[in-house]
Amino acid sequence: MKNTDLLVIGGSAGGILAATMARKAYGDEITITLVRDTERVMVPCGIPYIYGTLQDLKKNVIPDAMLTNANIDLVIDRAVEIDREKKTVTTEGGGVFGYKKLIIATGSLPLVPTFIPGYDLENVFPVMKNDDYLGVILKKLETTEDVVVIGGGFIGVEFAEQIRMLKKNVTLIEMADSCLWQAFDKTYTDDIESIMGQNGVQVLTGTRVSKILGEKAVEAVELGDGRTVPADMIILGLGVRPNSALAQECGLEVNAKGAIIVDQYMRTNDPDIFAIGDCAEKRCFFTGKDVPLLLASTAAMEAKIAGSNAFHLRLIRANKGTISTFSTKIFDKTFAAAGLTESRARQEGFCIMTGEFKTMDRHPATLPDAQEIFIKLIFSRCSGIILGAQISGGDTVGEINNILSLAIQKDTTATELNTFQAATHPLVSPSPIAYPINAAAMNALAGNCKHLNEDLVI
Repeated sequence: MKNTDLLVIGGSAGGILAATMARKAYGDEITITLVRDTERVMVPCGIPYIYGTLQDLKKNVIPDAMLTNANIDLVIDRAVEIDREKKTVTTEGGGVFGYKKLIIATGSLPLVPTFIPGYDLENVFPVMKNDDYLGVILKKLETTEDVVVIGGGFIGVEFAEQIRMLKKNVTLIEMADSCLWQAFDKTYTDDIESIMGQNGVQVLTGTRVSKILGEKAVEAVELGDGRTVPADMIILGLGVRPNSALAQECGLEVNAKGAIIVDQYMRTNDPDIFAIGDCAEKRCFFTGKDVPLLLASTAAMEAKIAGSNAFHLRLIRANKGTISTFSTKIFDKTFAAAGLTESRARQEGFCIMTGEFKTMDRHPATLPDAQEIFIKLIFSRCSGIILGAQISGGDTVGEINNILSLAIQKDTTATELNTFQAATHPLVSPSPIAYPINAAAMNALAGNCKHLNEDLVI
């Protein structure tokens, strides 16, 4: 048996960051071991781009040097049992590791629609993070012409966009009324679907798949209305579920969705075991409700908290819930969001005000490569605190969204964002007199003042 002070199970982004954070927090006072079941680790968010932009698995790998340079022992094996009483983890290869503290970062597994006949035909691919498996998809695409992507969330939209870059016939099928409807309001989802259509992706929203057709391998998809869509390959982008079997088997508490229940310090019901990333429970920043928002940004935050707090509570109440902040690029346009959408805010019962603004990301707008930015901010009407943001435009949109993510975490008000001081330059940013954050906040305040004036009796 090998003893280690801190043992991390899972070697994707969350596990790596938890281990390296612990090394920075505790220095060489502790020994750290990370166990993972793959030789190579894929950049999770980069997986769709293997199939269009990169066309090479080796270009989407997280280097092991991040661990080895931090004096973290790396073990390639699969953890199969946690013994909480003995404080040991047993691996498939027969290894036994004693631990003082344990961080579970086992991630998630793709949802497979077993209720759809034909789900198990050849060339129907859920999106796994295993590099050998992803390599099979890459090879199959060489002889594939018709690709159907089922699911219009992040995974589905990005796979559809990237595979279309190979000039394949791509159909994206989403059962809801809009793609990416959980992250954006309709103005933005309409734009996303329009861009995809203009670039040759057939988008079918409000559409149900009733059957996957074929003898041995997939040949077509049958829709709920009886129509069929030809398919040599299907990518399943229906979302993911927590990979928590190992935790459940050792008696750790999970919620109704199978996510490991944790507190603000990422501790499970066992004080010596932490859980982070997709396998751990997520709570909404605004309502405290359990939400299935499994994002890399959230996993990174949780990993830093667990790594820092493994032996002593250092980051006090740092995890106040997931904000759901992300960005994506669809063909030549970037879309980003943080916090609640307008529709979600209204559903939750918030009294809101919104501000929108359009501007260019360079000034003057005649500069080369200038692109239009469209921004929407959602605020509590009574307190003025920001609840959400949505932005589309050029590449600067992603970093503008990161500013707004911090603003949400710090309960920033519309007045504060209206007077937010931004560094600007003609070649890299919007104009200081039309900076999108300030301008959208000002429009929200102006609209609210107008309503107040209308209600005023003189």
